[in-house]
Amino acid sequence: MGGLVARALVILKHFKPELLNILITQATPHVAPVLPLDQYLADFYTTVNHNWIQKAQEIRNLTTLSVAGGFRDYQVRSGLAFLPSSSSQNCALSVVSSAVPRVWVSTDHLSIVWCKELNLATVRAFFDLIDDNTKQISENPQRKVLVLNHHFLKYPGKLFEERPESLTELTETSIWINVKASKWSYKGFNESDGKYFIFSLSNQRKSYTHIYCQNSMLDTTSWIYGCANSTSSKCLQAIDLSWNAELLPTVKIVTLKLQDYPSLTHIVLHVPVVNGIKFTLDCEFFNEVSRIVELPVTHLFTFGFSSSKIILNSTGLIHIVQLQHFGQIYQAFRIFIESKCQILKERKPSVYRLHIPWSHEDSLTLSQDPLTEISAKLHIAQPENDSTVPLLKIYSSSDCQYEVTVKTSFLQVLGQVIRFHGGILPMYIISNILLAYRRQLRSLVSTGQCSDFVPALTKAAKPYKVEPIAYMIKFLLGLSWLKGLRNSELDRVTVNNQDSWFPLVSLILFMFGTGIAYWGGILLDSSIRLLSSLHLVLTRPSGLPSHNNLITRLRFCVAVSMVFLSWTTCGALAIMMTYFHYIFKVVNFHSNLRSELSVGNVVSLFIYPIKNLEPKSEDSKIEGENSCRSENCLSESRNSPSTTMANDSIIDSLKMHVTVINLTTWIVLLSCPSLIYWLENIRYHIRLDPDPCRLVAVILIIILSILMNTSTTKLKSSKLLKIAAYFPLLFSVAAVVFAPVYLYQMPYFVIIPLFLHSLCSIV
Repeated sequence: MGGLVARALVILKHFKPELLNILITQATPHVAPVLPLDQYLADFYTTVNHNWIQKAQEIRNLTTLSVAGGFRDYQVRSGLAFLPSSSSQNCALSVVSSAVPRVWVSTDHLSIVWCKELNLATVRAFFDLIDDNTKQISENPQRKVLVLNHHFLKYPGKLFEERPESLTELTETSIWINVKASKWSYKGFNESDGKYFIFSLSNQRKSYTHIYCQNSMLDTTSWIYGCANSTSSKCLQAIDLSWNAELLPTVKIVTLKLQDYPSLTHIVLHVPVVNGIKFTLDCEFFNEVSRIVELPVTHLFTFGFSSSKIILNSTGLIHIVQLQHFGQIYQAFRIFIESKCQILKERKPSVYRLHIPWSHEDSLTLSQDPLTEISAKLHIAQPENDSTVPLLKIYSSSDCQYEVTVKTSFLQVLGQVIRFHGGILPMYIISNILLAYRRQLRSLVSTGQCSDFVPALTKAAKPYKVEPIAYMIKFLLGLSWLKGLRNSELDRVTVNNQDSWFPLVSLILFMFGTGIAYWGGILLDSSIRLLSSLHLVLTRPSGLPSHNNLITRLRFCVAVSMVFLSWTTCGALAIMMTYFHYIFKVVNFHSNLRSELSVGNVVSLFIYPIKNLEPKSEDSKIEGENSCRSENCLSESRNSPSTTMANDSIIDSLKMHVTVINLTTWIVLLSCPSLIYWLENIRYHIRLDPDPCRLVAVILIIILSILMNTSTTKLKSSKLLKIAAYFPLLFSVAAVVFAPVYLYQMPYFVIIPLFLHSLCSIV
């Protein structure tokens, strides 16, 4: 978050942007918060990003670099780390660590700050950013962009030079070797004198369009030149072409388009003098069309049962596979590359590079195994106006043939859904719990009895009850004639404005929410039973509470104290304390109910047979009547229809209490960050200000204070119950519709149905 604070500093009214020259952030979620848990954070992001684009001209001298961690960063997905920019901003660069030269790996959210390879790239960039005249960071925007591109995008295997000299002089004392073949390879050790290998372009230019060379000498000197005029042993005018090269983990490579250099007559490769070091040189002339093949990826619904395959018969040094129809974030594939090489001994590792042209999120894989598996996923979806295609580039030896197979990975597709939309999963869990809650209320209306939470969830959590209505509302919000009625945040709700949303995402998240709500309900019910058993062991049951007075002096004082606590300290603290108070009352209620039911069963088991015995004398008859007055009458009263109905009402009340606790649990979980922040800063301020949970806490305390002391007897007799039974469905649909935007307002989707529930208990 420090990177976001730095950007917010720049857009302050009285801050001078010219004081800063460069800003480098690592794993900073610039686009949006990972979880928008409160409105203050959402408004902060909106303000920063809006002003950042509006003040593009004022901060045009500030060069910004954002480095993302890649797929190993499970806390901040890399798509959030790409800087928002406008067409007028050309000094902002976003890159994933796996694409940074000499890093080539993904980092997690913590190790990105101590990753040595990334630290070295950053330090080298800082040294090159120093102006030789001022000994400070350069103020030239072009130079800063060149330095960052040199170290973080395309490293040519050379030290940075702002104006590299194109013309150079080659020494005459070195060994010149003329090469006339279209494909050429050399392996050996450096000797006392360096070598120059000369390729003639006059014969190759007619047959080929490109030249590709790779060199295993990973030094930082120039190694490839172009000659406009040369003899068999001398280059009269040499042009350094090493700036077009690129460094890979094991080799330096360069690919030149011959038509871009019409004046060149020869290509010269130079191997410097480094005694005792083994090196290899490989070059070939080729036509670009012959090395590019198209491979359509498999459809999402194949679920990995079918595959798309292609065989590369050419024995060239480089192969380019275009992955057609691959541009959405919910797509995920397993790419299998099987190499068949003639010479297995001393074969250098193959380099496989997945290149995403619309963003800097490339990934490199180094492998020496015959079969290599590569995971292909995206951090950013393909823009609408972009027609480029992801590329799989294969760099290897000329004696190898390859078979490339693409399969859809269903598990990774689910992983992409969770990665991009997992933050709104609580809304889908709440939506499922509200459906079960509605089922229980409707059961009270129709049958007068309340079902358990888990069976109610099993019967009520049907996607067709929510998804069609949600899609219809999103469609209406996307219509142009409603544009004047909605704000910019609602624009993000519509399907058409979300590149990362597709119809099955909501269904998948709904199913995940159903599963989590189901097992969460079982866990909560088991926990209450376990705590009630422990409560029975440690304490003596005090009997079932009476519900004659809803509001007592003690209950009123407790509610007022909780409201006062939330207003003077932290709302999340008051929510947490009220939540545990509710659980304690339900556990006490459950333990007393178990005690009453167990006593009733014992009495009916041991006393009822005595009542059925006929007395043999008048004395025994009188004794039986006395016994009826004491114990048997107690048993009869416990098992009378009125007592049974009372027990059923108490059990129904307990079931409703469990569902209310289940709903409140998610409010507590989403308020925990606010509580943690308050605890960390309590030594500075007792009162959290601003407090995103204060209003929620006040309303929830009043509602729970009523609900924890009510029973279903009053609820069933209320005239508002039929109306209240419809609201959970409405807010269940609203939770699905507005989940991508209004996660921080989720407590209100729960509070309003609970408010109507408490109102039914009063009226």
